[in-house]
Amino acid sequence: MSRMPLGALVVASGFSSAGVMMTLLAIPWFVLQSTGSGTKTGIVTAAEVLGLMVAALLGGPVVDRVGTRRASVGADLLTTVTVLLIPLAMATTGLSLPGLVALSFVMGVSRGPADTAKQVLLPGVAELGDVRVSRAASAVEAAMRTGRMAGGPAAGALIALIGPIPVLFVDAGTLVLSSALVFALIPVAAGPPRPPSGGYLKQLREGLGYVKRDAVLRAIVGMLMLTNSLDFGLLGVLYPAYGDQVLHSTALIGAMITAVAVGALIGSALYGWAGHRLSRRTAILVAVGIEGAPRFALLALEPAPAVLLAGLVVAGIGAGALNPILLPVVYERVPEAVRGRVLSLLVGGVLAAMPLGSMAAGLLLDGIGLVGALAVFGGLYLIAGTFPAIFRVWRGLDDPAPIGGDRPVSQGARTD
Repeated sequence: MSRMPLGALVVASGFSSAGVMMTLLAIPWFVLQSTGSGTKTGIVTAAEVLGLMVAALLGGPVVDRVGTRRASVGADLLTTVTVLLIPLAMATTGLSLPGLVALSFVMGVSRGPADTAKQVLLPGVAELGDVRVSRAASAVEAAMRTGRMAGGPAAGALIALIGPIPVLFVDAGTLVLSSALVFALIPVAAGPPRPPSGGYLKQLREGLGYVKRDAVLRAIVGMLMLTNSLDFGLLGVLYPAYGDQVLHSTALIGAMITAVAVGALIGSALYGWAGHRLSRRTAILVAVGIEGAPRFALLALEPAPAVLLAGLVVAGIGAGALNPILLPVVYERVPEAVRGRVLSLLVGGVLAAMPLGSMAAGLLLDGIGLVGALAVFGGLYLIAGTFPAIFRVWRGLDDPAPIGGDRPVSQGARTD
């Protein structure tokens, strides 16, 4: 058994996440700096999110048909080209706002299949290394969290030193390294076999069919649509308002985001180490209970910065465990041949609800104020966190994989 492929996937995911964070900071900074318009900055940022959503909803059959390893490498390289087109256009013909919006959209479209392909590769590389899938998922999650933690400050420092556009060359370098690691160190056999030939729409319907038939998957998507939309509203609207009205500091907003990321890194490591000793249903209740409503209550109490940051680290521990808990469930319940399609659809459904959270946060902020908005969001999170305890469908998290689900992990990678 070799753990080299798993190590390659972990490192590739970390570098890719660091590059994504750099771009997410560099491009909006460039737009805001050059136009002075928050609206235009929001349009450019939304274009990439829209591209990610389109890729997630429609790109799954492409990942399955092309092959996961090839899709990961190809999508990373396509994203590299798109990223490099921005400074190239700036240095030659110039780049209009519509052109930047279009490139941001394409960037999101290409990033989507790369992320899906890496997720589909995970159980295969875990099997090659005889590692529990939950532990492998924790390692990848920790690497991605580390990449975001490193990418954010690195981007800020580089933007101050060389400007936002040159930072995109660093992002391109991380993407090339990510694709090279996957190509050189992960064998084709780590990915699932390609599905039988068939039309694109037929394969897309097959993916939808698995989501419709599996009540556990529908329950997971339903809860994540609500919680992620609340998280997106918090990050995009309520955090900036909190920094302005309570902290009176933009630097502390960055410290708040870093505190959650540090906690998430700890949470993913803890679950990878000891999570298999808990039932998944219990684990999800604990994780959402830690990272959900208490975070909003903490913000509403307006504690001293040191107490606030410590509390956000604790909340992040719950957030970091969520993906390692839930991803193995998907791997076990979904046949290899349609895994790319199903994962894409699940991610697309979650992404589709995120803008609603941002709009709701803005309306509540204007209507009932910051504390009222935090109270409403915290209450909704509290309700979402009770779903696994109230609804019987969540008992399926700990049921054996249905017939036709995962490949024979008992012969290699272990699950919880």
